[in-house]
Amino acid sequence: MRIVFMGTPEFAIPSLKILLKNKYEVSAVVTAPDKPRGRGQRMTAPPVKEFAARSKLVILQPLSVKDPSFIAQLRSIAPDLIVVVAFRILPPEVLSIPKLGCINLHASLLPKYRGAAPIHWAIINGEKETGVTTFFLEEKVDTGNVILQARTYIGEDENAGELRDRLAEIGAEILLQTVRLVELGKASPWPQNDSLATPAPKINREMCRINWMRPTTDIHNFVRGLSPDPCAYTSHNGKILNIYRAKISELYETGVAPGQVVRRTKSELAVATRDGAISIEEIQLEGKKRMGIEEFLRGYRIDKGDRLG
Repeated sequence: MRIVFMGTPEFAIPSLKILLKNKYEVSAVVTAPDKPRGRGQRMTAPPVKEFAARSKLVILQPLSVKDPSFIAQLRSIAPDLIVVVAFRILPPEVLSIPKLGCINLHASLLPKYRGAAPIHWAIINGEKETGVTTFFLEEKVDTGNVILQARTYIGEDENAGELRDRLAEIGAEILLQTVRLVELGKASPWPQNDSLATPAPKINREMCRINWMRPTTDIHNFVRGLSPDPCAYTSHNGKILNIYRAKISELYETGVAPGQVVRRTKSELAVATRDGAISIEEIQLEGKKRMGIEEFLRGYRIDKGDRLG
C-alpha cells in the first residue's frame, strides 16, 4: 500500500515515524515550504521535512496544494491512501486521488474543537479530558466520518505544549490502528453529531493578552492553554511580559484592583485577579530570554502596587 504523508509540525513526526517503523511504504512526504525564522530570518525547514530528509524520503513542498503541477505529481505517485497530520485544508482535486481515501489525525474528540487550535482551546476552556480522533477527510473542515478515538485526561497544571507532546504519541498509535483497518477494509466509520460541534479557531497574538478582570481559574487556564506558544502576555510600564507558567495563589486581598501586584518578594510575584490572585512562575521580558520568576526579579524592577495590563 502506497501512502503519501502530509504534515508540518513536530506533532506529526511520531505518526510518520510509526508508519515507517511498521514497514509501510511512504512514497512521499508533503510539507510546508521552508520559512525565514528568528532574528536573522534564516530559512528554516519545518520539523517534518527534517525528519523525512534523515529518513531519505521523497519530499514535496508545494506553495499551494491547489497548484496543478503539485496535483499532477500526486497523481503520478498514485497513492492508495493519503495520511494527514497537522497540515492544510485539501481541495477536492487532492481528496479524490487515493482509492482508499484521505484520513486525518485530529487532536480532539470530534466533533468537539473543530479547527486549527484544538489543544489550546481545550485547556483555555478548562476541559478535564480530551483525546485524538482519526476520520475520513471531506471538503468541510473536520467534519468527516470518525474511524477511531482515544481519550486522555488533562492535568491540572498541564500546558498546551506538554499535552501536545502526549497527544502526538497517543495519536500515532491510533493512526497506525486506523491505517491497518483501512488497509484491510475493516474500518467502520460513523458520522459526527454536528449539533455537538464546538470551534477551535486559530489564535492570533492579539487574542493572547491577559485580562486580569477574569476569574483566577480562567486566567490560570488561559496561561496554560497558550504556553509555550503563542504565549499569554501582559505589560508593565510599556514593556511586554510573556507569561509561560503561573499558579493559583492562596493570597486574597479585598479592595485591590485586578492586575495590581499584591505580593513581591525575592521569589514571588503575585497579581490580583477578579476573585483572587495568580502567582507567576515563568516569564520573559520582551527581547530577553525566558526565565524563572526568581531570576527575573533579581534583574527587573517591579514593586507591590504596580499595575499590569
